[in-house]
Amino acid sequence: MKKRVVIGMSGGVDSSVAAYLLKQQGYDVIGVTMQIWQDKSKEALEREGGCCSLSAVEDARRVCAKIDIPFYVMNFKEVFEKLVIDYFVDEYLCGRTPNPCIACNKFIKFDALLERSRALEADYVATGHYARIQYEENLKRYVIRKSAAPDKDQTYVLYNLTQEQLRHILMPLGDYNKSQVREIARELDLKTANKPESQEICFVEDNDYGRFISERKGSEIKPGYFVDTQGRMLGTHKGIVHYTVGQRKGLGIAFGKPMYVVEIIPDKNLVVLGDEAEVFSSELVANQMNYIAFEKLEGAINVKAKIRYSAKEAEATVTPIDNERVRVVFKEPQRAITPGQAVVFYRKDMLVGGGTIEKQRFSRY
Repeated sequence: MKKRVVIGMSGGVDSSVAAYLLKQQGYDVIGVTMQIWQDKSKEALEREGGCCSLSAVEDARRVCAKIDIPFYVMNFKEVFEKLVIDYFVDEYLCGRTPNPCIACNKFIKFDALLERSRALEADYVATGHYARIQYEENLKRYVIRKSAAPDKDQTYVLYNLTQEQLRHILMPLGDYNKSQVREIARELDLKTANKPESQEICFVEDNDYGRFISERKGSEIKPGYFVDTQGRMLGTHKGIVHYTVGQRKGLGIAFGKPMYVVEIIPDKNLVVLGDEAEVFSSELVANQMNYIAFEKLEGAINVKAKIRYSAKEAEATVTPIDNERVRVVFKEPQRAITPGQAVVFYRKDMLVGGGTIEKQRFSRY
């Protein structure tokens, strides 16, 4: 009897080809588009594109018809709002800069979808992520390894998956690069073959986070003060949700020289500004740790670490503070270590684990 897999279909080329590959590998494949944002105007949904648009649903439907697999649209609006959107807003209100794609992967794609897929008697869920999941006999664990295409590797956003989730996840694109995927789509004459990639957060129209948060929690956003690293007042800011560590543009105040956000102090409603050199730091504390290569960090380990999706890996030492937190010390200072973002650890091509950046080691306040 064929193993059944439900694949999340975003309407893009990656999930389209992933669905085809799974069918070619002999799986009983069912395509599902997750409806996560349904209270926008039809015009707004069309304008945004990406995995939230109405056209994405139709593109996914056409692909499934073309490769002859069933297709369903499942409503995840309520759980998405609670676990992704509310989290995103609350993190900004607390002076942190979250990565909602990581929350979406953990709670929606690989938790809620997996749970819903059991109603379809599915053995697995699958996505078009560029990453490789393998069972390592010597470790007696599932591990995640980097994609064969380094420029497309997406393991950074997968660090918080559990062993139970990994047991039921397939990622068929791990051994392909983007040009190969597009070529397969063209050979199949799929409409999605040349579809551009979505780069913005899917639920924030026009990518204006400050406006989005203001519309939802405007009464909680209060003006405060810009200060320098010595505590001297420099001017007034319009609310901490409008700023992130490392930011230079859009401060709304002129100094005669470039100034950068160095730190955000939510309990005092302060935004600390400084020279670019002051944006660099060699240490951080992270919490909400999850490890894939082992169950628990027992002592200090040397790794390559990334502090954001687009960052280069950097040599670092990770040391446990307690069961929930670690201290990460980099060999070279890193630019804009940002609370709320993920710090993710690697050894060669293996994803070791990661956590959420809590703070730079030495806060100025």
